[in-house]
Amino acid sequence: CAPPGSMPVKKRTPKRPDPAEEHVEEHAMDEMEGNIIVPGNEWEPPKMIIRPPDQVPDLSDKDLSEEHTRVLKADNPQAPDNLARFNHKEKTYKFDPTVDQFAVSLSLEGLLLHVESDDLKRQKQADESEKEALLKEVEKRKAEAGGEPIDADDARGLRNQFNFSERASQTLNPGVRDRGTITEPPASVEYAAIATQWEIYDSYMEDQERQKQAKDNKGKGKKPTEEQASAKGSAPGESDDVVHGEGVGNAAKILERMANQNAFDDITQDFKYWEDASDMYREGEGTLLPLWKFTSEKAKRKHVTSIKWNPSFHDMFAVGYGSYDFMKQSSGLISGFSLKNPSFPEFTFSTETGVMCLDWHPSHHSLICVGLYDGTVCVFDVHQTKNTPIFQSTVKTGKHTDPVWEVCWQEEDLAKNLNFFSISSDGRVTLWTLGKNNLEFSDVMELKLVSSSSEPQSEDETSLCGLAGGCCFDFNRHSEHLFVVGTEEGKIHKCSKAYNSQYLETYDSHHMAVYSVRWNHFHPSVFLSCSADWTVKVWDHAAKNPRMSYDLNNQVGDVAWTPWSSTTFAACTSDGKVHVFDLNENKNEAMCEQKVVRKAKLTKLAFNINPKSPCLLVGDDHGTVSSLKLSPNMRWTAVSKAEAERKQKEAEEAAAAGGRPSHRAQPKKSGDDAASKKSPIEQEVEKLDKILEVAAKTGEFNYAADDQAGAKVEP
Repeated sequence: CAPPGSMPVKKRTPKRPDPAEEHVEEHAMDEMEGNIIVPGNEWEPPKMIIRPPDQVPDLSDKDLSEEHTRVLKADNPQAPDNLARFNHKEKTYKFDPTVDQFAVSLSLEGLLLHVESDDLKRQKQADESEKEALLKEVEKRKAEAGGEPIDADDARGLRNQFNFSERASQTLNPGVRDRGTITEPPASVEYAAIATQWEIYDSYMEDQERQKQAKDNKGKGKKPTEEQASAKGSAPGESDDVVHGEGVGNAAKILERMANQNAFDDITQDFKYWEDASDMYREGEGTLLPLWKFTSEKAKRKHVTSIKWNPSFHDMFAVGYGSYDFMKQSSGLISGFSLKNPSFPEFTFSTETGVMCLDWHPSHHSLICVGLYDGTVCVFDVHQTKNTPIFQSTVKTGKHTDPVWEVCWQEEDLAKNLNFFSISSDGRVTLWTLGKNNLEFSDVMELKLVSSSSEPQSEDETSLCGLAGGCCFDFNRHSEHLFVVGTEEGKIHKCSKAYNSQYLETYDSHHMAVYSVRWNHFHPSVFLSCSADWTVKVWDHAAKNPRMSYDLNNQVGDVAWTPWSSTTFAACTSDGKVHVFDLNENKNEAMCEQKVVRKAKLTKLAFNINPKSPCLLVGDDHGTVSSLKLSPNMRWTAVSKAEAERKQKEAEEAAAAGGRPSHRAQPKKSGDDAASKKSPIEQEVEKLDKILEVAAKTGEFNYAADDQAGAKVEP
């Protein structure tokens, strides 16, 4: 089927010459290699008919005389049909369906004009008008000359081709002034000396000694002493580079913080003064106010693996970046942020492998201990500008063979040496002591596997099975020797520093890896745990079964108690939600269940250590740390709650009395008097004890996030 506009062409095969019409000679036609030779005559030269190589041999005359139709198209055979162009909308290369068939065979530019074109007509009119103007000029010159002949060039007026007209101008030349000065000649001193051979030798030796001394000082890296600095007229330790000095750096940091506070002024005002007024009309519910987001260019595509607030500076916190995707491991990063400067980190340290955990020292606020993915533990000092740790474990010094999941500083030992603990998947809980030049290690506990069956395993079977992988631990704040450990098998072990041969107790309630365990800040017997089996459990270490269990319908990454209340805690899940519970207000369901991030998984969270700052930090797997402010309903303490109830009771009594408050002092009850004598910590412990006592009587309390109320299940 030929396209419209195309012309069918009939292709004919060449007709063989008729020997009857030609002067036939002997051997008129010879066949050479399939070609046909036609001899010439007096009118035509001889010619050869070449048979195509793909022609079928021995064709009949009917086949040769058959007509074949071919279609001629205007397409360019050289035009490319597979051009790929970049599509900016879809961010990918796509093949272009349009093919440019236009081809230029010959293109010439010249000065020729078509005889019937408008350009030629305009040019002819211009030539005719020029000739008429020239004739008029000649007639005018003849009239002026009185009939004398005029030269053609003179008639054209081409004496000056540029139509120049003479002009004259006068300028005033300024007067020349001479000025001379007389100066005193520079002072000169005449000096004369005789250079003898020994003087030249002594000078040469002094120069050699001076160069040697300068080389030794440069190699040892000696700094100028205070006497030399004072002799030069500068203060001790003062740098010659004023622009990059310490003073200018501090001033630039203050200016940067001021500029950021101006840029984020609305968020700063909300953080300081804003309170959700709707909490007054909804009891048992709360909200989270999003504040700043902390991120950096280096931390993109990394997971937030640890968040720790500085114990001395309550506006500063450190973030560890690594990867929980063990098939995609890369370098790690440690960044320190401040609430006063949310746009850029205060300090950064890079590591060869991913950072899995970190912790600030409680008294030396510039030291950070870090656990890495390759099993290395190291200590950084944020005061140093070098990107190297001051202490680092190696294979010779007993480093872990699996990722280090958590580290925790401890109090100084009897020799006043700094030390910290670490836990790893290799089943070791190790104590690291900072020596003079290296880290010294000692294994405090080896996590042995515990079978869930009632039959005890022998020591040989335990050695064959290996050690249990440790995931997390936490030390009791009231009993220094006591700590709990969460394992990959879902078991929680209560251990002691002084008794490392076996566990004090084993709690078997989780079915998957335990990601976090946290002791309560106020109560010495209560701790919290979260696991990959979607549950958060509240434990009393004196009982083997959990007191309360909450099912959050998703993998729970981290859990933490609030520093101001013994009954409030928060948990983050992999669907991007933060759940906040207050057992004193509502133990059946969460007070707040709010989605914080989209298309990301929450990995870690941490409350500000300062109880007066209700700020919660949440990290995700995109390298971003979000800060949230808790509404007033989630910040109740035992003291503030009792005060609010007292004021509400007085207001109700005043309203019942017709709006006239009683002038007589109300007698205090014995219970109120006893409560007023208790410290806030004792009141918090008593508040949690009442809740645990009710839970112990009724049995384990289970809560599912989809249900509106919890369901009590007898253990």
